[in-house]
Amino acid sequence: MQSLLFSPLKIGDLQIKNRIVMPPMCMYKAKEGNGLPRCFHRLHYAARALGGVGLIIVEATAVEPRGRITSRDLGLWNDEQLEAHARLVKECVKYGAAMAVQLAHAGRKSECEGLIAPSAVKFSESYKTPRQMSAEDIVSVKQNFVRAAIRAQCAGYAAIEIHAAHGYLISEFLSPGVNLRDDEYGGSSENRTRFLKEILSEIKTAVQIPVGVRISAQSWVKGDWSLDDSVQLAKKLEALGAAFIHVSTGGFFERTDSAPTVAPLYQASYAKAVKQAVGIPVIAVGLITKASEGEALLLGSVCDAVAYGRELLRNPNFAQAAMSELGCSELIENSYKRAFK
Repeated sequence: MQSLLFSPLKIGDLQIKNRIVMPPMCMYKAKEGNGLPRCFHRLHYAARALGGVGLIIVEATAVEPRGRITSRDLGLWNDEQLEAHARLVKECVKYGAAMAVQLAHAGRKSECEGLIAPSAVKFSESYKTPRQMSAEDIVSVKQNFVRAAIRAQCAGYAAIEIHAAHGYLISEFLSPGVNLRDDEYGGSSENRTRFLKEILSEIKTAVQIPVGVRISAQSWVKGDWSLDDSVQLAKKLEALGAAFIHVSTGGFFERTDSAPTVAPLYQASYAKAVKQAVGIPVIAVGLITKASEGEALLLGSVCDAVAYGRELLRNPNFAQAAMSELGCSELIENSYKRAFK
């Protein structure tokens, strides 16, 4: 029987050669303040492409300077960055990987100047208090997501992931414990999800490539953002044309009261709940390190693709080793075959 992990996957019109995903992981290697991918990034991502990864999602890439997590984050807010991303994409696609980029805004979890958030509530004592976003700020940030998406498409990315997880700006709007607004972007679930839904819809109108969303399925604080909220949100995102949902958890608050034990596959059940509710591909993530674990998740209909984060940091050739482990030796790059005999 053919391995599911090495069967192709379609995300929208995008064909991916296998179901191994490199999830976005910030490297903090841009030179101070310029947001440009550099030689490090071209080597870092190309090594995983050469190693056999099917889909690479480039790390959180800010849509404006105040949206960076740190001053060494990547950006796509100007055309110089576009050209640098195009060079990065070119280096990776030659080895067969599909390239996506995660577009992000850090909101109240930024270390940079000009913090903004749905409400003036700081993340922790070590962070500054953000300024509550005005109606004009909301329009501006949405426009910057769209402009960054257009640049991503021009740079050659085959897909876009909207970062709506881990307590950054978009997920701040989702949380009733962070979003204390009393306008059309606060209060009810319909209002709190409006910002994300509008960003998705406006990006979908502006580009022709698939657009997916990374969510935190639960905030791990009772009475706040829940798995049921995420399931309902996923259905709405699918209806708006989202091409995939990438399911993580947490990050909303410094202190939580219901966080699970962090262990292999600890987030898989969240992905399964979302997958049961939607018809679009779902990516699972969370301390998945073995080929057999990914195969089991796919066989169990937990997800449609498997994100190997830390494992791909440790081992750029993880996919080659996984081919051997799962009996797909015919897929191993010829130059590396001797390593797996």
